Amino acid sequence: MPAMRRALVVALIGLTSVVLDARMPRAVSLILTGGTVITIDAARRVIPHGAVAIDGTDIVAVDTAEAVAAGYTGREVVDTTDDIVLPGLVNTHGHAPMVLYRGLADDLALMDWLQRYIFPAEAKTVSPEMVRVGTKLAALEMIQSGTTTFTDMYYFEEEIAQTARDAGLRGVLGETIIKFPVADAKTPADALKRAEAYIAEFRHDPLITPAVAPHSAYTLERDTLLACRDLALKYDVPLLIHLAETQDEVRIIQESSHLTPTGYLESIGFWTPRVVAAHGVWVNDDDIAILKRQGVGVSHNPESNMKLASGVAPVPKYLAAGVKLGLGTDGAASNNDLDMFEAMRQAAFLHKLETHDPRALPAPQALELATMGGARVLGLQDAIGSLEAGKRADLIVVGTNRARQTPLYDPISQLVYATHGDDVKTTIVNGRVLMRDRKVATLDERAVLADARRMSGQVRQAVKPQ
Repeated sequence: MPAMRRALVVALIGLTSVVLDARMPRAVSLILTGGTVITIDAARRVIPHGAVAIDGTDIVAVDTAEAVAAGYTGREVVDTTDDIVLPGLVNTHGHAPMVLYRGLADDLALMDWLQRYIFPAEAKTVSPEMVRVGTKLAALEMIQSGTTTFTDMYYFEEEIAQTARDAGLRGVLGETIIKFPVADAKTPADALKRAEAYIAEFRHDPLITPAVAPHSAYTLERDTLLACRDLALKYDVPLLIHLAETQDEVRIIQESSHLTPTGYLESIGFWTPRVVAAHGVWVNDDDIAILKRQGVGVSHNPESNMKLASGVAPVPKYLAAGVKLGLGTDGAASNNDLDMFEAMRQAAFLHKLETHDPRALPAPQALELATMGGARVLGLQDAIGSLEAGKRADLIVVGTNRARQTPLYDPISQLVYATHGDDVKTTIVNGRVLMRDRKVATLDERAVLADARRMSGQVRQAVKPQ
């Protein structure tokens, strides 16, 4: 009997320990608590006094501050009282190193801007060093303004990928294929070889999704477009392409194929569900139906489209048709910044004006395009775009104590219509704090700016405005 009693006592003690352990809060790496949490989850929850618990790279809980405190203890706790916590912004189209051409040539139509200024500038100045310097500057600007995932099409893309990874940003980054000689490839075939080597290097990276980036239907031959498609399918990576950006592009394609750019790419079998089509301005109803049927994601770039007078993308029609749609800034040479808050606001304003309907693109929809919408376009909706347990910890904290943020009645409206990138206080990607209280931790801001100014001197020497 004594032995049985001892066994029973030991069992009861063990059971009590299990019960107590079950009630003890779980230790996690980081908790943000006290702010208004905008989740962009399926229920579109907005939690006024909320908290987000992060462990390592992942979000483990999103709830009221009281509920999170009851279930979790953070090795680090950040007080976000009077702040807004939301998913990091997703930029679905851009050319990061082109920040070094910011302001080089303005107030021009796209073809004039490209052929007289940008292509000549690139021919004389693009190099691995230029790409690294430009990408660091772009990464600094994106971290400071709340972008946590960006999409890129450029040259020496492996340099962009390495620089972005070092800075801590998530990226869908495509090696550009174009028909004329460029800095990193004499021919499209050379560019495809570079793209394959780049994909092999980064295809298993936790932050970088490598992609193939055929420039456009009007700057590539049919066989090269299909070779790009085949390479993307071989490695199951995205395809990034400019689509129907201008009327000139539409005219060029119609003259050669008697089809729209969208219809032409359909006719040759180019489309796959992993294509991201940038701009999509000059499309008709049949084109929209094709994009929906093929599962193509469209990146809407309102600022560059307005600045270059390219036209207005039919965003309300895209949304009504259920096309995957996100927002992009395009490169800073044609925008002229990488602030996704500006992209949200301008998108909302543009389509209200174009449709004569103030309800055309309301604030919640504009915010969704910059977060979950962008994640869907990039095929990353299961990992990013909303604040939910099990997703990667990509989120930002926006301060609300400045004059332009006062008073605050509706946090979503405030984010879209009043917030600027420099209202972002903290940027976190994959659970890593890239910026805290406006101090960037992963880049030396002074050195980045000094290098960019030095490189801009080389651009100025190489390019004589006409």
